[in-house]
Amino acid sequence: MDLVAQYWPFVVGLMITGVCSGIAAGLLGIGGGAIIVPALSTALSLMGYDGDVVQHVAVGTSLAIIIPTGIVSARSHYKRGALDIATLKLWVPFIVAGTFIGGLVAGYFSGNVLRIVFAFMAFLIAANIIFAFQTRLMGHLKGSALTHRISASVVGFISALMGIGGGSLSVPTLVAFGATMHAAVGTSAAIGVAIAVSGTLGFAISGWGAEGLPPLSLGYINLVAMLLVAVLAAVFAPMGAALAHKLNQQTLKYVFAGFLVLVGLNMLWKVLAG
Repeated sequence: MDLVAQYWPFVVGLMITGVCSGIAAGLLGIGGGAIIVPALSTALSLMGYDGDVVQHVAVGTSLAIIIPTGIVSARSHYKRGALDIATLKLWVPFIVAGTFIGGLVAGYFSGNVLRIVFAFMAFLIAANIIFAFQTRLMGHLKGSALTHRISASVVGFISALMGIGGGSLSVPTLVAFGATMHAAVGTSAAIGVAIAVSGTLGFAISGWGAEGLPPLSLGYINLVAMLLVAVLAAVFAPMGAALAHKLNQQTLKYVFAGFLVLVGLNMLWKVLAG
């Protein structure tokens, strides 16, 4: 009973996180990492866990949660013919390598370094959503296989440090390289699975034996959070999708960008507040 009393606020926090991330995934077309990472880190912080452990567990667990949701999404896009197999084959080996390295080296970074990376990339992604500067900068390189491979490695590495499935990075990159929006989204869903699997393994290894982890953790992967958030996210994602169809696409774009800015500011506040 003492154990239940101690951890029930954590469980309630995880349930709220699952609901919010599911709605956000359906509404904004993201894997939910942008919701899961700050929400899970906040829930763990409120329970008194060390700040460095908190951010690592939040990022690693977020990647693990993305695996099942990403597989379902990728299958759906594949059935609709919106998955570019040639591009997927070109990206996957390099994105797996980049993500695995990111997951491994994350253990050497402080929690604040991971927060700063998350915040900076959130601001950059938001700016790209509004101003679409990536297409202007990279569009002329779309025929270069080397550019694809470098991009895949960078997307994988950064996605591992942020705890996201990479859609916010890979979709605009693929569009800049000439893919249609449907093909970019579908291919990105499959890329997200590769990112999640590789990053999860990296965080599990780098966190193995770390001190101060929440109960039922494999390295930096918390199994309780993974189960609760994944199930509730899957249940509530259709609600977000239904809401998305009622909103103008331009409005959605600005909602997503605004959300990323708020998340980035929240991460920076945690760094400054100590």
